[in-house]
Amino acid sequence: MHHNGYVSEASAVQPARRVAVLGAGSWGTTFAKILADGGSDVAIWARRPELAREISQSKRNSDYLPGINLPRGLWSSSQLPEVLEGAEQVYFSVPSQSLRENLRIVKDLLPPDALIISLMKGVEKGTGARMSEVMRQELKLDGDRVAVVSGPNLALEIAKEQPTAAVVSSDSLETATLVAMTATNPYFRSFVNTDVIGTEFGGILKNLIAVAIGIVDGVGYGENTKASIITRGLAEMTDFAVAYGGRAETLAGLAGLGDLIATCESSLSRNNTAGRLLGQGYSYSEVIKQMNQTAEGLSSVAPVLELALAKGVEMPIVSQVAEVLAGTLNPRDIAPHLTTDELPQGE
Repeated sequence: MHHNGYVSEASAVQPARRVAVLGAGSWGTTFAKILADGGSDVAIWARRPELAREISQSKRNSDYLPGINLPRGLWSSSQLPEVLEGAEQVYFSVPSQSLRENLRIVKDLLPPDALIISLMKGVEKGTGARMSEVMRQELKLDGDRVAVVSGPNLALEIAKEQPTAAVVSSDSLETATLVAMTATNPYFRSFVNTDVIGTEFGGILKNLIAVAIGIVDGVGYGENTKASIITRGLAEMTDFAVAYGGRAETLAGLAGLGDLIATCESSLSRNNTAGRLLGQGYSYSEVIKQMNQTAEGLSSVAPVLELALAKGVEMPIVSQVAEVLAGTLNPRDIAPHLTTDELPQGE
């Protein structure tokens, strides 16, 4: 602290915080923009050199964010050492099934004290591991070096600077707070909690409910049906997360209900689109062929139901989605909010 009282000027001359984002898809690029607009010096790693050049020179990512101008405080390279050099925080936005191999590649390049943050919403096939668990295993880190970001975050809307909020979660409140301050700007506000499990499962489970919403939409059912599936779906998400050590209030917040509403309302949502095609009568294999990008929800149905079974959690909506995927349930008969053996109490 200076004794002359000019604290704000003194802090203004500090160099910008150096951060790295690995993955130049729509969400990685958008999050890099959020960080740059919050005052950080941001480097994005793009696998393809020509994409790195476009981001650095033209300040555009026309493949993933058409029409969006990227800020000046942001640059890109396909060379990992350049991007990671001196980074205080490293954000991962790669496909969830490739996270483990990506971590093995970057392990020795990561600055020793860097915080590691997941922007991904998926579970690893085969292991059922959440992304933060994969990070901790591969990098041999304590939970206080790792954080996750989740919330109602449709990339293109945020890239257009439409105001929204997210949750940053870490075992360490100090880590979560530092990341949240870095990921806050005039149109993007980050809140904090220490419920990593609930925050991460919220982002995974809402995709499954979004597929159900898509299915009933494709069948032609209206707002009442969708509202009841969102409401009962939230109850299923909450039961599951709590069984695995999450907190119910996290699922009632931005990372649960908030993300669920955004995903279910959005025609941009891949999970929603996949469900709609199923509801229109296409088979699972036809849907996969028609979708040019993966819908994370479709690949999470089986591992989530296995995890639910292990804890004795009933998930009628997710189970009915699984039946539609298997072709054993006619999408017209999907009424998961009505399936129950006994009359539910209170709701």
